[in-house]
Amino acid sequence: MQKGVVSHVPASYQWTLRSALPADVYWIAELRAVVMRPDLERLGRFDPERVRQRFVDAFDPARTFVIAESGVPVGVIAVRPETDGQWIEHFYIAPAFQGRGIGGQVLAHVMAVHADARPYWIDVLQGSAARRLYERAGFVFESEDPVDVYLVAPGDTDVSAPQT
Repeated sequence: MQKGVVSHVPASYQWTLRSALPADVYWIAELRAVVMRPDLERLGRFDPERVRQRFVDAFDPARTFVIAESGVPVGVIAVRPETDGQWIEHFYIAPAFQGRGIGGQVLAHVMAVHADARPYWIDVLQGSAARRLYERAGFVFESEDPVDVYLVAPGDTDVSAPQT
C-alpha cells in the first residue's frame, strides 16, 4: 500500500484502510490502552502511562494503517518488514467494533497485500482472546514466555522472487 492511499477492498467490506498520520499517535495510544487493559490487568502488568508511552515511542506512521468503518476510525494495524519475516503489530479494534468480523477481514487483507515468501509473525498476550483470531488466520504456536505467545504464519510460497 502506498502512503496516503486508501486501499481497495471488496465492496462487501464495510471498512477501509488509510495510511496513519503523525497526528494519529495519541488516539491510537489511547485505543491501545483500552484494548489491552483487560489482558494486562489479568497478567498484573497494567500501567496506564507505560501502555500509552510504549506505543508513542514505537509509532511509525509509514508502516501503520488506520481501519475505518463508514469513515470513522475504529482500529489500527501495522506491518514491520524484517529480513526474515514480517511482523504484524499494533493490531487493535475498538471494543464496540469487535466481534463483527472486521479483524479477520483486515488481517487477511493486509497479509495478502504484503504477501511474499517471508513468514508473518505476531505476539499476543498470554490468555488473550485475540489468539483465536490469529489461529483462524493460519498462525501457529512458535514459542512463549511468561507474558507473550509468539505465533507464525507461512508466507506466500507462490510469490515469485523479483527478477534482477
